[in-house]
Amino acid sequence: MEYAYQLAILFCIYSMLGISLNLVVGYTGLLSSTHAAFYGIGAYATAITLTAYGVNFFAGVALGIVISAGIALAIGIVLNRFSGDYYAIVSLGFNVIAYSVMLNWHELTRGPLGIPGISRPSVYRLDFSSNFMFLVLSVLFLVAVWLISRFIAMSSFGRVLKGIREDEAATQAFGYNTLYFKLAIFVVSASMAAVAGSVFASYVTFIDPSTFTVMESVFILAIIIFGGLSSLKGSVIGALILVLLPEALRFAGFPASIAAQMRQVIYGATLIILMLFRPQGIFGEFKL
Repeated sequence: MEYAYQLAILFCIYSMLGISLNLVVGYTGLLSSTHAAFYGIGAYATAITLTAYGVNFFAGVALGIVISAGIALAIGIVLNRFSGDYYAIVSLGFNVIAYSVMLNWHELTRGPLGIPGISRPSVYRLDFSSNFMFLVLSVLFLVAVWLISRFIAMSSFGRVLKGIREDEAATQAFGYNTLYFKLAIFVVSASMAAVAGSVFASYVTFIDPSTFTVMESVFILAIIIFGGLSSLKGSVIGALILVLLPEALRFAGFPASIAAQMRQVIYGATLIILMLFRPQGIFGEFKL
């Protein structure tokens, strides 16, 4: 049962990451590769405040949101000078920079040694140290991210984002400042990624830079492409499949000598087949 709780918590974390990234990539049409960076910023902000200063977990979450939002605002201003493939490349560069900072700023992040001893949260008499209680907390965070994202998607703000995705010049012609909308949704998305990072740090009780590499951003991007761009439920389904499928393949009965390789082959083949026959993803409204 503990194994099921662990998978469910990871599913909640990646669902939050997928939903938040979909606001930028799916709804706005901006191919961002920075999400693992903001995921890591939230994780490190919470880890440092909990271990070094003994601050409450929820205060650490709030700090992670503020720091991520501030950095996203600065990075977003730079990214808004680019479009298309250039936007993706520059955002990828930021992820590399963030990873390098986490790896080399030993005084703050302890570099490759990571930060151990991160505590699980507690509120008055509610203790979230058990995996079941932590799953309840993770679900509450996921529901909050879902509701905020759904509100954005269904609002006039969300309709402007879709207009930017379809034809930014036409949207500008209607009097909308598209730079403001792109910057605003980028900051909101980064803040949600920071929340997922805080939950992850407290759950595993140890973090190091290897979790927040460019490949992690690619994996989160694969989640929303697999589940469907511009679809919140697609983000959740994508996270469910891509988080649980590798675990399910552990029980496929492959010989021990080739088990790991075969899991990777089947995992990759599944992604390729879907992209061939359903390039917009399972529930997607459009394709990149």
